Amino acid sequence: MKIGLMGAWNTDSGASMHSELIGRSFLDLGNEVVVFTFFKHSFHGTAIVGEDEDYVIRCFTLSSDNNPELLATPFLCHDYEIFIVEDLGMLPQDHLGKIFHWIKRKAKTINVIHDGNLKEDPSFYQFDWDAIVCFDERYYNFLKRAYPEEIIHIIPFPCLPWRVGDKMRSRRELGLPTDRRIVFLFGPSSKFGADKFDVLRELHKDYPLLILVVTSHPEALERWKRLKMENADIDIIQIREENPDIERLYEYLHASDLLFYNKVSKPRTVTVSSTAFQCLGSGCPMVARESSFVETMKDVIYQFSTDEELISCINSVFDADQRYRDIIRNMKMYVNEHSGINIAKKFIELFEILKR
Repeated sequence: MKIGLMGAWNTDSGASMHSELIGRSFLDLGNEVVVFTFFKHSFHGTAIVGEDEDYVIRCFTLSSDNNPELLATPFLCHDYEIFIVEDLGMLPQDHLGKIFHWIKRKAKTINVIHDGNLKEDPSFYQFDWDAIVCFDERYYNFLKRAYPEEIIHIIPFPCLPWRVGDKMRSRRELGLPTDRRIVFLFGPSSKFGADKFDVLRELHKDYPLLILVVTSHPEALERWKRLKMENADIDIIQIREENPDIERLYEYLHASDLLFYNKVSKPRTVTVSSTAFQCLGSGCPMVARESSFVETMKDVIYQFSTDEELISCINSVFDADQRYRDIIRNMKMYVNEHSGINIAKKFIELFEILKR
């Protein structure tokens, strides 16, 4: 099957992760793929973290760019029978709309919804999609208010493969202490973890801790640098200004005892945590605030709503108790069930239905 995929690629965004996992799995399953993605000067995410493959074409800007742009000829001249759009709101919709009728002449069209509510921008609704794909029933329930139910399909978000590492080896490779518990935070969402520093500092009395923050996000850096300065007496925080690619990220996860995720829900919005889908395959347990980001992942990750529950979750990880063993088992099962290949197969089943 010949597949065209339009969206983020080789960046650090959740939409890019989704595109890459299904796109590369399509190739592994013997399909042809051409990827249409953002210019390097105007892309979705905070960093480009990979080298483009020879099937990747950079040919448009973000919708929010001061001068939105889209090159038409890549879409018109390449051959594909399936056309998938990822995270439409980030794309130059009106430019795409002007050539969409030509795309429809040769391909079945699928819109993968990443937005957590109905958009108000009329440009979003100018396309006659053959199918709408969303991640779970929460998305389905708001999408059916605007789209015919028969074109809406639920296909879960994919996970990176299960790939557990050697904790001590990773610590030595990264220059991290081997005699402390490491609580890991990374990326823009690490800023929210600063809100629970007092709880982590209290735990330091029972378990020698290192709070490892890896990010280049300005607000996250500002918050953690201030805490580090204010708590210099206990040397509990280490900050590394990086945008790690996936190999480097997994080294950090392998070196850590837990991934801490304190991100709060967005009002009146459903969403998924691409961080969880990206990181679960490392085998590093995730301790997350109860929120819309993780509400569908019960018993797969630790979830807390109070400081007492947070302490209980972290103690469970550090003590490697029965709850911890259950979480690790459930993580592995979940990752395997939601592998890129398995999710790509669900897409291909949809393509075959659309082509009948």
